[in-house]
Amino acid sequence: MSDVVDVFREGMALGWKVQDGSALTADLTAEADVVIVGTGAGGGVTAEILSSAGLSVILVEEGPLRTTRDFELKESRAYPDLYQESAARKTEDKAINILQGRSVGGSTTVNWTSSFRTPPATLGHWQSRFGLGRLTVEAMQPWFELMERRLGIRPWTTDPNANNMVLARGAEKLGISFAGIRRNVRGCWNLGYCGMGCITGAKQSMLVTTLPGALARGARLFHRVRAQRLLFEAGRATTLECEAMDAQGMHPSGVRLRLKARHFVLAGGAIGTPALLLRSRAPDPYGRLGKRTFLHPTVVSAAIMPEAVDGYAGAPQTIYSDHFLEVAPVDGPLGYKLEAPPLHPVLFSTTTQGFGAEHLALLKEFRHAHALIALMRDGFHPRSEGGVVKLRGDGSPVLDYPLNDVVFDGARRALATMAEIQFAAGARRVVAVHEDCKGWDTWAEARAGIAALDLQPFRLRLVSAHVMGGCGMAAKPEEGVVDDLGRHYQVENLSVVDGSVFPTSIGANPQLSIYGLAARNASALAERLTGRAVMPLV
Repeated sequence: MSDVVDVFREGMALGWKVQDGSALTADLTAEADVVIVGTGAGGGVTAEILSSAGLSVILVEEGPLRTTRDFELKESRAYPDLYQESAARKTEDKAINILQGRSVGGSTTVNWTSSFRTPPATLGHWQSRFGLGRLTVEAMQPWFELMERRLGIRPWTTDPNANNMVLARGAEKLGISFAGIRRNVRGCWNLGYCGMGCITGAKQSMLVTTLPGALARGARLFHRVRAQRLLFEAGRATTLECEAMDAQGMHPSGVRLRLKARHFVLAGGAIGTPALLLRSRAPDPYGRLGKRTFLHPTVVSAAIMPEAVDGYAGAPQTIYSDHFLEVAPVDGPLGYKLEAPPLHPVLFSTTTQGFGAEHLALLKEFRHAHALIALMRDGFHPRSEGGVVKLRGDGSPVLDYPLNDVVFDGARRALATMAEIQFAAGARRVVAVHEDCKGWDTWAEARAGIAALDLQPFRLRLVSAHVMGGCGMAAKPEEGVVDDLGRHYQVENLSVVDGSVFPTSIGANPQLSIYGLAARNASALAERLTGRAVMPLV
């Protein structure tokens, strides 16, 4: 891969200000106009916009810097290197596995490139329930268009891989609507290993787009540095206290950093950002901080197809169905989005159920295995209140996410839908990912079997790659942590620009929602800090 351009390495050779915290040997103090915590979708977009406006910017990232040429397409390397808790982060009760990125670029470095605008129904609910009247489809459109141009988001014109074609084939036979997924790629090689970091630089993650844009304009990046707490004085944040991490990125090295700024921007994700504010004892007069943190609780249905599927090969996600979101009332029983996830050996084996010979038999069918996932839209039904971000004794964050009959009702309906689609597409066997499921050979058997499944935590396997909320937007401080521009209600020089500001789950893969909202709010912030109009990025 020596012919692949590695923009980060080239930039560092030209003198970009990039500091590995594990190499620091003495405490350090630095100052900028703006300090940004997190380098994912929100942090990356904000850094480029602010630096383009002539503001000095410092970025702080807890994870390591891994550039295009560092990626090896190996799960054994990618998960411990690029994901929170080695891709094994779980809710407090261990009932839901959460995939989140933890490296420069955040989850944009390892996601599957699926790009959706915030659904109109979601924006409409936010307007009516949380008073966010300015976040209309029309008002957000130019910001989505801006980021779509910046990040190459467009329809995928290559034929879907076999894994995604099963969804399309089954849905078509049943009259279930489906469509193609737009992807943030340029010159994609169609390899299928997006979740392990893009070795070609085709994925337009923050790693190869906005972060290089900011660094080329003088921004400074500290990686392997953990933001520990903010200090406040007279209603303003004055200092961010940080700890440098060791070379493994697991434990503090003992070196400390104090970062000062006119303004602080939090973009550490919907678990990390509330946790930082909790550690900082940030003002929270109405008890909203960390509350209403949402996942898309996701259930999985595996199928054994007569033909080889090779779900690891080709663009990971190119077909989706919103049929079961569109037919459901927004605030009624949970609707769900259907997608086909990529299949790689570790991900497949650790998600599917069973032990010993039973588990081995399923793994032997790996090449013929197909999977569907249903992402449940949580946060709209009166009894779907999501979870709460808490702190462990050592200050590390954990998400408490109680599950109730509202979630399990959605899960049962989703499992039935996916099994029917898979059988319609020709599956010879379908296995719901549930500890009691041995699999079914016909749709009639599956329908009866799913109706009888005991749905409770640990028996039903739940996963999620999307975390939202915890610093929710609202028109009134009694109902939210920030306003619709991401401005903290009690700290005048503090903004939040990541998915933690969403007052519910999105009902779609959230990266483009974060990009668009961050572009809008970072542009407004740049105008407030500079006193002049800000030009678009592209």
